Amino acid sequence: MTLVKTFGCAVYGINATVVTVEVNISTGINFHLVGLPDSAVKESQQRIDAALRNNGYRIPGKKIVVNMAPADIRKEGSAYDLTIALGILAASEQLNGMRLADYVIMGELSLDGSLQPIRGVLPIALQAKEVGFKGIVLPAANASEAAVIDDFEVYGMTQLSDVIAFFENESLPEAFISDPQKLLHESQLEFTDDFADVKGQENIKRAMEIAASGGHNILLVGPPGAGKTMLAKRLPGILPPMTLREALETTKIHSVAGKTGKHIGLVTQRPFRAPHHTISDVALVGGGGVPQPGEISLAHNGVLFLDELPEYKRTVLEVMRQPLEDRIVTISRAKFSVVYPAGFMLVASMNPCPCGYYNHPDKECVCPPGGVRKYLNRLSGPLLDRIDIHIEVTPVPFNDLTNRRKAESSADVRARVLCAREIQSRRFAKHDGIYCNAQMQAGLLREICQIDEAGQQLLRTAMEKLGLSARAYDRILKVARTIADLEESPEISTNHLAEAIQYRSLDRESWAG
Repeated sequence: MTLVKTFGCAVYGINATVVTVEVNISTGINFHLVGLPDSAVKESQQRIDAALRNNGYRIPGKKIVVNMAPADIRKEGSAYDLTIALGILAASEQLNGMRLADYVIMGELSLDGSLQPIRGVLPIALQAKEVGFKGIVLPAANASEAAVIDDFEVYGMTQLSDVIAFFENESLPEAFISDPQKLLHESQLEFTDDFADVKGQENIKRAMEIAASGGHNILLVGPPGAGKTMLAKRLPGILPPMTLREALETTKIHSVAGKTGKHIGLVTQRPFRAPHHTISDVALVGGGGVPQPGEISLAHNGVLFLDELPEYKRTVLEVMRQPLEDRIVTISRAKFSVVYPAGFMLVASMNPCPCGYYNHPDKECVCPPGGVRKYLNRLSGPLLDRIDIHIEVTPVPFNDLTNRRKAESSADVRARVLCAREIQSRRFAKHDGIYCNAQMQAGLLREICQIDEAGQQLLRTAMEKLGLSARAYDRILKVARTIADLEESPEISTNHLAEAIQYRSLDRESWAG
């Protein structure tokens, strides 16, 4: 009787747990796979059998028991093929298993023995290093992703025969090496969309600059063809570059979702996700029978753009309320729950009415009486409460469209955004988890966003005369603090407050009649 242990990992949420694959070969016949495997894991016997035979090895005709511990955690997917195959070879003395315990081994086997890429490599590699493994052996297509971890051996293989040769010391390939800081630096300015391409719309560009500086959510309201989508797509180009911490967080999520692509080691640019308005609530926030990250998690540390916001189903929009506030989303099932990060900037756009031409300078709105208000009411008050900036986008005049003068570039805007973010970074240095003004909670807001008597009077007048709701108060203070940061002002002045008040269009009782 022979017992051999190999090691893999199971991914839950964006974290991994080490799985010990115990292979025991004894007198008898049959193949038993236990430890709560799903259908894909159970099917591994056929893949392993064909792969071994096509490479000159075999599954011995004895009683084989494969246990995947801990046995109370469900094992899913085909990534355990290689782990189990090497355990069988070592237990049947077809492979020297002396070094198997030093490495986490993961990979899906094709019938000819070639290795197919797997999901969740970065969380697996991080967990393997934390537990104390020497390195990881995995498909070559995933090697660049795992190699972003320092002081950890990563061996990318293309064939089962290569893995066997590695453990037999017949072939010792060089460990895959990556430089994540270099990857980040090289991709900082790789943007094809530039604000310089946008004619006119200077007030909208100003609002986008404020939103980027403070991490504020923004809603653009305007007729078709006014440039809402064009402006939204250029927002990532003025956001601060990703830090290594943010890049690793984002890569973990995309890796679990299988969105990293082959030979892409690190997500180095802020995500820009733009789901269609027919999306389901599960696809947006995540979930499913086997929980997967949704669009709001894939947009973590980046931008989620929702075009034609009122066209989304009400239930889809309402499930975003908690993630917008808490910056995480929890997917709960009967036996377990997973938590995905959801720290994104929401950029939304909408027409002002069903026909699209309410308040248009040239075209007449043909919506029936009450149609504009009914259209706006598709958006709930609690959702609008979580959007800091509302701004009306007007059509670009013909003279601006034909003007040959070069508009301000994204690089110039980005420089000012970086200065404002640096001020906020110093301000929140002692507050874990807070990196920009939009993330301030009520207690911190009262401490940081203090205003003088003139500012209090201006806010009081605005709320009374313009019909602003009480919920707009905190949002105005946060935006005003960001405007002050852009001017490098330590205090919030009445000018900063006045501009912030202008960005609460949809709170006005007079809006939409």
